[in-house]
Amino acid sequence: MKRRLNRIFLRLYSDFGPQHWWPADSSFEVIIGAILTQNTNWANVEKAIFALKERKCLNPKGLLRLSSRRLGNLIKSSGYYNIKAERIKNFLRFFFRFYSADIRRMGSQDLAALRSQLLAVKGVGPETADSILLYALNKPVFVIDAYTKRIFSRHRILAENATYGQAQDIFMGNLKNDAKLFNEYHALLVKLGKDYCRKQNPKCEICPLNGQ
Repeated sequence: MKRRLNRIFLRLYSDFGPQHWWPADSSFEVIIGAILTQNTNWANVEKAIFALKERKCLNPKGLLRLSSRRLGNLIKSSGYYNIKAERIKNFLRFFFRFYSADIRRMGSQDLAALRSQLLAVKGVGPETADSILLYALNKPVFVIDAYTKRIFSRHRILAENATYGQAQDIFMGNLKNDAKLFNEYHALLVKLGKDYCRKQNPKCEICPLNGQ
């Protein structure tokens, strides 16, 4: 399994190159993007991020000062905007309470302890929590998403009904425990899922992993 996972990574990296993911100007922006990207595509998130930047409120105090209604209107493009506004507010309350809205202080926390704290925030599930840990805080945790499950179930590495934890264990148990590797691997899988391993009309014949 270790060899196969590493072979897949090298093949994707050779074909696609570095992905420079997550695209953001700050760790805090990554966190907000991780919440906004739930159940939508990145293009819609970018519009919401732009609206927050234009309003000059893409910072902890700025977002906390906004009413939930106003915040929801600004992030409308991301879909489920009222729910996401409340989730952002929930995170902000946690962020101020436990870490005084200090990213470096938050990043110094033990990985397991911080992950448990994040999962206790209403509206933050495993994928969102792990995206925050990996992409905002550079913690070595592998993010599992729909693309990852689809790709690896089609290649018979994962069962179609595998849980998040079962899927994550495959990667974290067989890859070097390295945040940079996890970051690039996951980003490459997103690229593959979007361009080739689509839910409908997958391009299996020209997929870089054809025969892998």
